[in-house]
Amino acid sequence: MKLSGLVALALLAQSASAHYIWTTLIAGSTTSTAAVRLPVNNSPVTDVTSDDIRCNVNPGAATQTVSVAPGSTIGFMLDNTLYHQGPAAIYLGKAPTTAASWDGSSASWFKIAEWGATFNPFTFTDFNAAQLTTTIPASTPPGEYLVRIEQIALHVVDAPQWYISCAQISVTGSGAGNPSKVSIPGYVSPTDPGLTVNIYDPVPTAYTVPGPAPWTG
Repeated sequence: MKLSGLVALALLAQSASAHYIWTTLIAGSTTSTAAVRLPVNNSPVTDVTSDDIRCNVNPGAATQTVSVAPGSTIGFMLDNTLYHQGPAAIYLGKAPTTAASWDGSSASWFKIAEWGATFNPFTFTDFNAAQLTTTIPASTPPGEYLVRIEQIALHVVDAPQWYISCAQISVTGSGAGNPSKVSIPGYVSPTDPGLTVNIYDPVPTAYTVPGPAPWTG
């Protein structure tokens, strides 16, 4: 069923203050706020070509790097729930030395999970979630990484909003996988159909999450 313009505006007004921050890393059986580069506030990033799209705007320094094995759970908890409709994804970026000293620049990122849409009725699978988790692929090479989560809110047409956090992890084991890697920014075009879509009218009947396909290792 199509939403009228008035209903869409009402939804926007209702959710205008519903911003959120990914505050807590989930890594195996461990949860940590100290490993997260915490954003300074809950305002979204709105420019996919900006360096802020990596780990948010001037996030605070993390004081911990959490050790985690391939095959373990990895993800983040929110300080709220995902009130805005839109896709989400988790990326890993391999640091050249330590995660703590890396700013996320260079083509070192690969996606390991994404949350898209379902249809009849149309909705995003992460809607109203308070945390998102996936599994670190079994063949992920050992070393220190930034793990990055993004949720792209699409409630304002042609004005996507990114809710992003990064955390520091050290992957153990002896994995020898070699996923294709991307740069952030550069991983998504501002004109990607997954960003420019109007989710109200006409209601989408197909949807592709922006960015590369997830690597399953």
